[in-house]
Amino acid sequence: MAEEKVIENFDPEVILEVKNLRKSFPLKKTLTGKVTQELIAVDDVSFQLKAGETLGIVGESGCGKTTLGRAILKLHQPTGGRIIFEGKDITDYNSKQMREIRKKMQIIFQDPYSSLPPRDTVGGILSEPVEVHKIVPKEKVKDYVLDLMDKCGLRDYYYERYPHEFSGGQRQRICIARALSVNPKLVICDEPVSALDVSIQAQIINLLKKLQQDMGLTYVFISHDLSVVKYISDKIGVMYLGSMVEFGTKEDIFSNPLHPYTQALFSAIPHPDPDVKMNRIILKGDIPSPANPPKGCRFHTRCPHAKDICKEVAPEYKDYGNGHCAACHLLD
Repeated sequence: MAEEKVIENFDPEVILEVKNLRKSFPLKKTLTGKVTQELIAVDDVSFQLKAGETLGIVGESGCGKTTLGRAILKLHQPTGGRIIFEGKDITDYNSKQMREIRKKMQIIFQDPYSSLPPRDTVGGILSEPVEVHKIVPKEKVKDYVLDLMDKCGLRDYYYERYPHEFSGGQRQRICIARALSVNPKLVICDEPVSALDVSIQAQIINLLKKLQQDMGLTYVFISHDLSVVKYISDKIGVMYLGSMVEFGTKEDIFSNPLHPYTQALFSAIPHPDPDVKMNRIILKGDIPSPANPPKGCRFHTRCPHAKDICKEVAPEYKDYGNGHCAACHLLD
């Protein structure tokens, strides 16, 4: 069993700190088990998140957003780096130690259709974690679940129904209720609205914001939709090919994007006024394979401003004021 490590001089306001987190998956091994080729899904990611805040993680498909979220929860065991939750280093915690932490860290999955067991009723789905973690006495479980359903906009007569009887938005509300059933402090929202209609997306986002205010939740919100991220987030992290290329407050990132990749992403946000001409930045080529990332800056193969140094030397991740960090040679 790994020893519990309490971090000295830890800011009590910081609920989550990720230090140089790395996660790779082996692709090829020798007969002796030595890894000869690996896919680096998350590479050297660091950030801090205060209690009650929402961190938005954005980037193209395959950039490592979901793997980052799952590594924080230790659904994927990190290959390197540290995960510090409430002042305790949980990186090396085993499954027994993580059982207690599971009550404080939860996840809302992307697909509300496949993440719910089809043969269990809503009451059974929401009661199980409450009973397993002994949140309330057995005789009070049903009342507790019905109250939770009400908070998430679910009618009490849904208790005996099965997941296939609900729409996508209602299923996602069930997934949210399940995540909140154990009174967590940190919730990883893994693209929770990407599979829903736009009108339903707004309802779910507003529900998440209301629950955050009522229950004091902290979110890591993973999404492709920059408009949604702007609405719900306090801080934003931009990922490209497994690395965090820019990080800062919502105001700093949207008013002054530093990294060329962030600038290209933001140029793709549609404007509601059809007469406004957008200065669209078109990135050339495809994202390189994370199994064989380019040398130097990983973005240089698609960057319109790439220099010779970008092809050889990886840029240093620096703070350019007010916690606004970026990794780009052009900024030097």
